[in-house]
Amino acid sequence: MSAQHFENPEVTFQPDHSGGTKKIWKIFWVLSALTIIELALGYFLYLKHGQLGDAVVLSTKIVIGILTLAKAYYIVSVFMHLGDEVRNLIMTIIVPLVLFVWFIIAFLADGNSWKNLRNTRGKSRTYQTEEVSKEAVESHK
Repeated sequence: MSAQHFENPEVTFQPDHSGGTKKIWKIFWVLSALTIIELALGYFLYLKHGQLGDAVVLSTKIVIGILTLAKAYYIVSVFMHLGDEVRNLIMTIIVPLVLFVWFIIAFLADGNSWKNLRNTRGKSRTYQTEEVSKEAVESHK
C-alpha cells in the first residue's frame, strides 16, 4: 500500500511518525531542560525565602508557571499525539479545558468574596472583633 492510498476516503491527513530515536532524545532533553530550570528557580526561591521583594517572588512564580504550561503543552502535543491532529479536534479538547480552569478560578474568587463579606451584612456595617468580658457574658445570660 502506498503512502498516498487511504482505506477510508474521509481521512485527509496522515501524520508523519518518522524520526525514531532522534526525536525521542530531543523530547527527553527539552523536557529535562525545562524541569531543571523550574527546579533551579524553585530552589532559588527556597534559599532566598524572606529576603526577596514581592515583585521578584511573583515574577519568578509566573516564570515557573509559564515553564510548567510549556511542558504540559509539549507533553500533550507529543505523547498524546495532539500536535498531529486536525485543528477541530484540538479545539474540542482545549476549549473545555480552558473553561474548566476558568470555572475553578471564578469559584475560588467567589468563595473568597463571600468569606470576606459574610459578617458585614453586605458592607452595611464594619466587621469588628472585640473582646467580651466575663461580666458581659454573665449579665447576658
